[in-house]
Amino acid sequence: MIKLHHLENSRSHRVLWLLEELGLQYQVVRYRRDPETLLAPPELRQVHPLGKSPVLEEDGLVLAESGAIIEYLVQKHDQAHRLSPPPGPADDPERLRYRQWLHYAEGSMMPPLLLSLVFARVKQAPMPFFAKPIARGIADKVLMTFVRPQVRLHMDYVEAELGKHAWFAGERFTAADIQMSYPVEAAMTRGGVDGYPGLQHFLDRIRARPAYQRAVEQGGGSGPLK
Repeated sequence: MIKLHHLENSRSHRVLWLLEELGLQYQVVRYRRDPETLLAPPELRQVHPLGKSPVLEEDGLVLAESGAIIEYLVQKHDQAHRLSPPPGPADDPERLRYRQWLHYAEGSMMPPLLLSLVFARVKQAPMPFFAKPIARGIADKVLMTFVRPQVRLHMDYVEAELGKHAWFAGERFTAADIQMSYPVEAAMTRGGVDGYPGLQHFLDRIRARPAYQRAVEQGGGSGPLK
């Protein structure tokens, strides 16, 4: 039996969604964030040393990192290649796009989105009154000169790429779309939807999928932290 250690409002929604798309039997162990720090509870460190989610268990295997988990599940349980390109040459365009988006989601798009969240919280953090103008000034400077331009850069890039194909890897829905769902949702939440009809259309389509909706029910929510 597959066991997924799932943290609310986190990347592990993608794994829940994939499990539902694959029609697999699984058990969900749900964890709630600390209401003050928003961090994962210490119990997750008993599952994996980093105390992060998602963590997947199957047949004695303990696997972390959403991208690695998605690749593992697709390779092992998607023999019909419904959610991945069929076997072919390494330079096959669909396979290259599929692999690129699996890695781009966390390797390139998520870092500036995470910085956006961190510096926004710095501005709201409790601190001595005399330190607030300094801290907020620094946070605003970093957000305006680096973080927000980087977020927009990635949103523009993804918007343009979605205009070339129906889905990220090509003309059919794949696990690459599942992997990209979290940074797209985070970008649209923190960067705004104006000027990005392709990204909004992508979100509308994935949220309409029955497997996505079942994953929301199983996990108690889907969206990234605001």
